[in-house]
Amino acid sequence: MPRLATRPMKGRMSMGEALRRLLRRSGYVARQVGPTAWRIEPAPASRSAPARAPATPSAAPEEGENNIVVTATKRELRLQDAPVAAAVVAVAPRRQLDPTSDTESVADQVEGLTLTGQGAGRNRIFLRGIADSPFGGKAQATVAVLLDDARLTYVAPDPDIRLVDVDRIEVLKGPQGSLYGTGALGGIYRVVTNRPDPSSFSLSGAANVESVTSGELGFGGSLVVNVPLLSGRAALRLAGYGERAPGWIDTGARKDSNSSTVRGGRAELVVDLGDGWQAGATAFGQWLNARDSNYTYDPEAHERPAQLAEPHENNLVHGSFRLVREGDTMVVLSTGYTSHHVDDRYDATKGAGSFGLADPQTLDDAAHYLLWDNEARLSGSMGRLGWLAGLSYLDARQHALRVLHGLDGTSLTLETVTNHSEEAALFGEATMPITGTIDATVGGRLYRTVQHEQRAVTAAQGNEERTRTGITPSAALAWHPRPGRLLYLRYGSAVRQGGTTVLSDGTVQRLDGDELATAEAGWRETAGRWSLDLSLYHSWWDDVQSDGLLKNGLTETVNVGRAAISGAELTIKGRFAGGWRLEAGAMAQSALLVRNETGLKLDDRRLPVVPTWTFRTLMAHDFALADWSATLTADARYVGPSRLSFDPALDRPMGNYVQFDAGLAASRGQWTIALDAENLFDARGDSFVYGNPLRLFTQNQYIRQDPFTIKLSLVVRP
Repeated sequence: MPRLATRPMKGRMSMGEALRRLLRRSGYVARQVGPTAWRIEPAPASRSAPARAPATPSAAPEEGENNIVVTATKRELRLQDAPVAAAVVAVAPRRQLDPTSDTESVADQVEGLTLTGQGAGRNRIFLRGIADSPFGGKAQATVAVLLDDARLTYVAPDPDIRLVDVDRIEVLKGPQGSLYGTGALGGIYRVVTNRPDPSSFSLSGAANVESVTSGELGFGGSLVVNVPLLSGRAALRLAGYGERAPGWIDTGARKDSNSSTVRGGRAELVVDLGDGWQAGATAFGQWLNARDSNYTYDPEAHERPAQLAEPHENNLVHGSFRLVREGDTMVVLSTGYTSHHVDDRYDATKGAGSFGLADPQTLDDAAHYLLWDNEARLSGSMGRLGWLAGLSYLDARQHALRVLHGLDGTSLTLETVTNHSEEAALFGEATMPITGTIDATVGGRLYRTVQHEQRAVTAAQGNEERTRTGITPSAALAWHPRPGRLLYLRYGSAVRQGGTTVLSDGTVQRLDGDELATAEAGWRETAGRWSLDLSLYHSWWDDVQSDGLLKNGLTETVNVGRAAISGAELTIKGRFAGGWRLEAGAMAQSALLVRNETGLKLDDRRLPVVPTWTFRTLMAHDFALADWSATLTADARYVGPSRLSFDPALDRPMGNYVQFDAGLAASRGQWTIALDAENLFDARGDSFVYGNPLRLFTQNQYIRQDPFTIKLSLVVRP
């Protein structure tokens, strides 16, 4: 049998009912063949059930590709049956204890997922070319980051959650407004953690040390403890980790100035309440601090002239509660609260003279985000009809402050922004069979948003409040010609609230909200040891809001016009005899701003950051090494050309580089030792060309690929 991902099942019931629940939506059934004997076998290939049976075990990939379950859709759907562009990145067991596993490691495995490259805690996430700006400003993010059921971000950059004790990452591509509301223009990035296990105690940990070319040593470690409570009816799971990433840029006399640290911890308590009910509470915190920025003024350099340090902090504290009832009708009640601080300091000795402060030294850009996310939903089936219905309420607050400091201790407040957004929504989705092999899915979200924004700049101040009510629909048509094959068409949509901008005369003006719609076609197939996922898409994006960089180095949000994005994505996975595995992926897209805000047609205005094409390949070999089981991996990634901005004054090229990595891991019993090498040939491509906004118009800036790095890890798992 392939490996089955099954949900924990607890409670008092008959053996038949227990096995039915355990194998629900797995593609297998339990049949009683004697008074005390049961046989687990493939479910009949019937088209009457909402979840379709996979191919027989002999035809399924050994890694269980046919049985991957996606829960970011808010219903349990096998990936093979989900008519939506999605990627599920399972975190390998040893990587689940690696504090260096981050968002970038996921982006390296998902076609269409792009990060800006300023560094951990500074980056923005883009999906499928839906990229508005490389500059962090006040516009709502185009990709929502979730931890299990709770949303973590609304405007803030990616918190770069380390994947310690994380089971998998689920990425939904394309607009997800019908399920997740305003701001989910590009899609969803969802971190799914390992849940507490009430059946047994376990303790695991890891330690690593790394060395980087032209830099210093780094180190890190993690510890995960699972503690059963109340006679197996409750469990507590604790995870903690820390890392000191080595620096490798010399700034004047300061050696290796760009080192950083991250510390994090998570505690989760789960209690079985009986009758299918389960309650869970999670507390999570992560504190990320960088001593300095990562850019240089020479694309090949490991050093730059002396300048003031530019530290960065991205600190997040989160708590959530979840109440679930499993059964024919699943009930999920969840609430989560997040406090998120993002602070940057820039050297202002150059480029800040226009503000009128004598001898400017540093610019502090500080933002505090508060997010309260609530949802109640039901899902189930009625005969051949699968359905989902829910209510949600979201409250997001932002307070941003930019202050310029002078040499003599004086300071000047350049801008203060306070934003309060609320959204209440009713959403639903239904999947209906049309024929024995064709299903139709229709969904929608009825929302009402209220936004209040207060702004004060050196020359003016203003208040704006607006209310918006609307519907974001979605629809899909799926054809299952045989088990293991899916072809689908899908339409999705999403909107984003309009903010405010400051005009040249100092007045505050409203902005139009974004509206985005995407049509896509997909083909997903598993056959034998191979799987394939191909998708084609086109997006229409109206009233694009973008955080533009002004000549004085501050950002200002403006409507820049209409964009059109077309692309294709392909992922192939396979296994060969002798323990060999192959994975390859490619993406090609055209992401253009085609008309400006007045309707004038534009030529060759690429949307920022997203590359024109990418390609990746991974080869792995599993083999025995004396008494050890070992895995050797080698992978290569090519990132195609991209641009920093569609602003002609900042239209600087970047990307167009290759990186090679390799690794060797060996396990024996509870012990694993691993050696990983990144950027084997020390390539120095321009991964990003922006660092200090005050100097960008007068000095070219380059953030090159991280240098050749080698890391040794020791992992202990039960």
